[in-house]
Amino acid sequence: MAHMTNINHLGRMADFDLTETQRQIRGAVREFAEREILPTVEQHEREERYPRELISQLAPLGYLAPLIPDTYGGSFSDVVSYGIVCEELARVDWVIASAVSVANSLVGSSILRFGTDDQRQRWLPLLAGGEILASACLTEPSGGTDLAGMRTRATVVDDGWLLSGSKVFISHAAEAGVFLVAATVDPELAHRGVTMFLFDPARPGVKINPLPMRTLQRDNVAEVHFDEVHVASDEILGEPGRGFPILGAALDTGRFSVAARCVGQAQRAIDLTLPYARERRAFGQAIGEFQMVQQKVADMICRTEAARALVYRLGRMKDAGVERCSMEASMAKLMASEAATQNALDAIQIFGGYGFSSEYEVGRLLLEAKTLEVGEGTSELHRKLIAEFGLGLR
Repeated sequence: MAHMTNINHLGRMADFDLTETQRQIRGAVREFAEREILPTVEQHEREERYPRELISQLAPLGYLAPLIPDTYGGSFSDVVSYGIVCEELARVDWVIASAVSVANSLVGSSILRFGTDDQRQRWLPLLAGGEILASACLTEPSGGTDLAGMRTRATVVDDGWLLSGSKVFISHAAEAGVFLVAATVDPELAHRGVTMFLFDPARPGVKINPLPMRTLQRDNVAEVHFDEVHVASDEILGEPGRGFPILGAALDTGRFSVAARCVGQAQRAIDLTLPYARERRAFGQAIGEFQMVQQKVADMICRTEAARALVYRLGRMKDAGVERCSMEASMAKLMASEAATQNALDAIQIFGGYGFSSEYEVGRLLLEAKTLEVGEGTSELHRKLIAEFGLGLR
């Protein structure tokens, strides 16, 4: 009974200040994820298999397009609910959560805010229905954080544009039916030259190569090369040279969903650690009775709840219509990603040698968490941004 009380305490903190509808969403997504997704993750990991069929199952349940309005077939209710979906999916499978995050935060939200009516009508129903997946081609071999220094070039021609350049560490590229691509009309213009393009990648000149990774192969991370790829004039998102604000808005929303995913992974580390610490015995007692193990457990719980509070405060700000939440987005992403990484490290320490065994998840959690700590802006970048906001330099 004491064990159940502990679990209820943690659940109470996770649901604090949520509406009844949001609590129901959390319960429904968690039940689906644990029933349908969790039993497949380790097998998919061993086989390096992309979970396309499971992603398709999200659409009729409303979990694939929680930022897309029902006008286009989505299930949008509020931003906090979107964060809940991302958190609960990431708690069991980071790849599926990533597919939802990219389709909604980076691509779907950009189309909604900056796209033409034709672009919205063409792409949003396909994304919401799960007929296509999305990929955002932003990071380049020369650097990921310095987006203003990109080298992928867009050259105007009589009937549109020609794209030439390369992107790297691109998730879901091989599975995507729509690309959001950042390019520049002139590298010398820096951020003033950035232009966003939206198109079907199944065309001449687009080459997608698997990127050799030590792990996380089932995410299909790829290099994408554009060799004078023709893009029509109506496949620009926004205006030529006006893409940097689009990029900033997309990353602002993307950092919210990445932070929510990190909270899910931090929570998973706790979920795995608590029963192990109760059951594993050493020196005649459960290791959870040792003070130093208890210290790690306490730290894991506290940093997860602190990160969750920042994430859902950010979601409520967005729901309230706060125009610019860039500092809060950086705070949430920084704290949540570092919480996920440190929780995985603490879990491995508590598991001991078993933390490195393929029999347990915690070793994989560390690799996934560290990836999210680097993606969508490194911790160093976010500390710099937070300081500059605080000092009035931005």
